[in-house]
Amino acid sequence: MRLITLQNATIRHSGTPALESVTFHIDRGEIVTILGPNGSGKSTLLRTLIGALPLSSGSLEKAPGLRIGYVPQKLHIDPTLPLTVRRFLSLPKRIRDDVAEAALADVGIPGLGHRPMAGLSGGQFQRVLLARALLTKPDLLILDEATQGLDQAGSAAFYQKIENVRAQFGCAVLMVSHELHVVMAASDRVVCLNGHVCCEGAPAQVATAPEYKALFGSGTHGTLALYRHEHDHSHECDPACDEHGNHP
Repeated sequence: MRLITLQNATIRHSGTPALESVTFHIDRGEIVTILGPNGSGKSTLLRTLIGALPLSSGSLEKAPGLRIGYVPQKLHIDPTLPLTVRRFLSLPKRIRDDVAEAALADVGIPGLGHRPMAGLSGGQFQRVLLARALLTKPDLLILDEATQGLDQAGSAAFYQKIENVRAQFGCAVLMVSHELHVVMAASDRVVCLNGHVCCEGAPAQVATAPEYKALFGSGTHGTLALYRHEHDHSHECDPACDEHGNHP
């Protein structure tokens, strides 16, 4: 089932195009990762999909009643604020204790409801954000660099949990990340952005595309040994991209 379809979309900031002629979709159950250098339009794409930014041209279609859960790349909480995990999960809408505990258990941190948010480790904090995003039972879970600040082992553990969440809830997952080695292992499909879609498809195929190599180099060679799934998506590289991944 197709959850979101973006067709030939252009998004402008103060008259300057941030994304041009972008066509994108995500289906139920997929894990899709958006890659691109700084300023390539990754966050712009996410904000457009959730309705926070208007289209300058093109179209955006969402499945009726689509529920979206969102995990930001960072969330500052005043350390002097006496906010426990349990109270945080009840913002803005109060939930029952059993529902809160089940949500924490689903993301692998049962029994932390009494802990202050300011006292959590980075990995625990991100899992609490994930638990809160899952309370709405989303059809689509969006992660905007949700592992920023975690070490490599913490990132790998978080992405493994995302795979488990997808299997448990049947939701689609859309991620933005710079962690190429982990993302390539965790994704069904990869979309490379640089103001437009340069290349997309299954990770093993995108990793060999010249547009991908122009953007990220060959430093991820061999890391696809981590990949655990079988895929039949073919990569689709923009013929208008030059050897550096740029659009004329």
